[in-house]
Amino acid sequence: MPVTDEAIEKIKAMIVSGELGPGSRLPKEADLAERLGLSRNSLREAVKALSLIRVLDVRQGDGTYVTSLEPNLLLESLGFVVDFHQDDTVLEFLEVRRILEPAASAMAARVMSDDDISGLRQVLDSLREDATLQQLIENDLEFHRRIAAGSGNSVLCSLIDGLSGPTARARIWRGLTEEGAVARTRQQHRAIVDAIAGRTPDLAHAWATIHVSGVEHWLRGTLGAAGSSLG
Repeated sequence: MPVTDEAIEKIKAMIVSGELGPGSRLPKEADLAERLGLSRNSLREAVKALSLIRVLDVRQGDGTYVTSLEPNLLLESLGFVVDFHQDDTVLEFLEVRRILEPAASAMAARVMSDDDISGLRQVLDSLREDATLQQLIENDLEFHRRIAAGSGNSVLCSLIDGLSGPTARARIWRGLTEEGAVARTRQQHRAIVDAIAGRTPDLAHAWATIHVSGVEHWLRGTLGAAGSSLG
């Protein structure tokens, strides 16, 4: 199991057991890391991820608290982080995305209007550094939807839209738990837009391939690690 996921599971256990209830303040970072047998860095990353999905509330200068969610909603949020680990069929969706999305990006570089490209840039610019999980998901889905629509092929657009949902959680969880993933995603999104705006289909195809392959590679490693820990 990846280190950050292990840290999340340990915090989850404290919440599920009732040791930390809604509104409870977490112990100081150094104390909690020692108690759970974690490095302070992995604990910090776990807290960051859980705060982005609104399980924890980090209050600057005050401390970190469990949010006041109802227990069933809290457990539903926690379930978000593990549901895709249980079924590797999401990899098959990503494999198909790796075929279709680069093709859509290349087509968009040929036919997407300048106004639509400007709109695509605005989607990227609208995402704040402190974006919530929901905002990250919505921005990512909208970015890929606009490129698919920009291909000018309605069938291809429909196929890509159908693939977005099953892979969204894997993409976002990677962003929350893998160091630098969100920054890399932003960089790759901008590179794809620049290639489309520059009317360079081959470059747009290459950047889209790199983008989708990165998520696929990460998920294969995550599922492999999870399988090893169970065996």
